[in-house]
Amino acid sequence: IIIAGNVITPEMTEQLIIRGADIVKCGIGPGSVCTTRTMTGVGYPQLSGIMECADAAHGLKGQIIADGGCRTPGDVSKAFAAGADYVMLGGMLAGHDECSGEIENGNMIFYGMSSEEAQVKYYGEKQKYRASEGKAVQVPYRGSVEKTIEEILGGLRSSCTYAGAETLKALPKCTTFVKVNRQLNEVFN
Repeated sequence: IIIAGNVITPEMTEQLIIRGADIVKCGIGPGSVCTTRTMTGVGYPQLSGIMECADAAHGLKGQIIADGGCRTPGDVSKAFAAGADYVMLGGMLAGHDECSGEIENGNMIFYGMSSEEAQVKYYGEKQKYRASEGKAVQVPYRGSVEKTIEEILGGLRSSCTYAGAETLKALPKCTTFVKVNRQLNEVFN
């Protein structure tokens, strides 16, 4: 299985699949420790990108991974409802026993894979020709990942129930997204 990416346009998703990728990672800039959008001015709203890239990939019998932007179980449900076949959960899973890193003052360090910390760890130094497009943050230590996974799975099951989807794969066919105007939302709530 060949996984390629990251991209966030249907055109690039198609090109990667045509050239042999089985799965395409979609997302530029939505991760909780990603600074790509501020460092480069490049990015795209993640939900729209997932919908467009999934449509392109599925038309060519490919699949996509939604990479970034999930902060709650509801966000994971929305990614699947938008057509993602897989969803990455870096920030949601950070701070657990199963992560590498030491606990200091009740916190663990979490960093983006394009951050200066990752470049030093994996290449021995920050590459001079590259900008750091991620940051390191302290996240609260959260113990075993088991409870977090249970919450995510519970949210997914409830989403399928509310939408009338018998399976996660059927969720996109049972889902409609509605854009809410923030100002109107504040008036009515």
